[in-house]
Amino acid sequence: MKSTTLSFVLLLWIAAGLVPGATAQEVTKVGTTAAKFLSIPVGARAVGMGGAFVAVANDASAMYWNPAGIARLTRSEALFTHSDWIADINFNYAGVVMPIAGLGTVGVSFTSLGVDEMERTTIDQPEGTGQFFSAGSFALAVSYGRALTEWFSIGGNVKYVNEHIWNSAATGLAVDIGTLFTTPFRGVTLGASISNFGQKMKISGDDLIVQNDISPINGNNPNINAVLATDEFEMPLLLRIGVAYDAIKTDEHQLTLVVDAVHPNDNTESVSFGGELAGFHNTLFLRGGYKAYGAQDSEEQFTVGGGFNYHMDQFLTLKIDYAYEQFGRLNNVHKFAVGMVF
Repeated sequence: MKSTTLSFVLLLWIAAGLVPGATAQEVTKVGTTAAKFLSIPVGARAVGMGGAFVAVANDASAMYWNPAGIARLTRSEALFTHSDWIADINFNYAGVVMPIAGLGTVGVSFTSLGVDEMERTTIDQPEGTGQFFSAGSFALAVSYGRALTEWFSIGGNVKYVNEHIWNSAATGLAVDIGTLFTTPFRGVTLGASISNFGQKMKISGDDLIVQNDISPINGNNPNINAVLATDEFEMPLLLRIGVAYDAIKTDEHQLTLVVDAVHPNDNTESVSFGGELAGFHNTLFLRGGYKAYGAQDSEEQFTVGGGFNYHMDQFLTLKIDYAYEQFGRLNNVHKFAVGMVF
């Protein structure tokens, strides 16, 4: 127990060192990272709990919140979630995890974000050129989790990230690392994760090719191909540390309270908190929370949600969840998720 506790504390110390300015941050750095879609929360259940899920992480969405959580799953599970994100953006996530005896738990997930096709405009043709282009992002991740002891588990993701617009794109590789620790105190679990630690991303492609005369005074060819230089941007590195407490736990009912402290590299620190009430032998669920309390200029506010599990037979369970999130001056978000345990 002492060595496990020391390992957990050591990970938190390393995590704080990996995130720039973890102890003090003078500027928010909003809008300075690439692949921002990686910060969009996954799963209606977690969102309904205010986005405080790093110390719970006990379903397939754990691959996003804390990959150490998949090590504690005893059955295979699949999850699909969809939301009409702000500004008419579509956001989808699909994942599946599978425990393998003697090896651990493996998983794979796919995250995508996209918008409808838009017509290209130019200075000379501000009403449209008749050409249409698409833009979007996606990430493909492979996950692994393992319980090192009865109380301590660890997990990680390796993912390929792509952002594209018309004929240009930016790509990169990133990793996530997480831990879960069941404390000696009744019903208390600690969790921590570091997400999107990876390469800087730089956009390139045919759209950046322009024609330019490098020396018009000397009468050179004005149709020489040149490439516009773009900057590199970090991914949205994110540190989460959380606590979950089972305030009530009986055969029929369970009340779980959760708190997460969040430190991103492109915003100010914040705290999210919420809870989940499960009834009728983990069949019906009611959830609520508050997201990003204390974040500077945040539009995210209260969340509510619910769900139910339908046990089709002893080997198959269907999960359906819904969450509603207030977004202030922006459109409020509805998130739906369908899961299956088999």
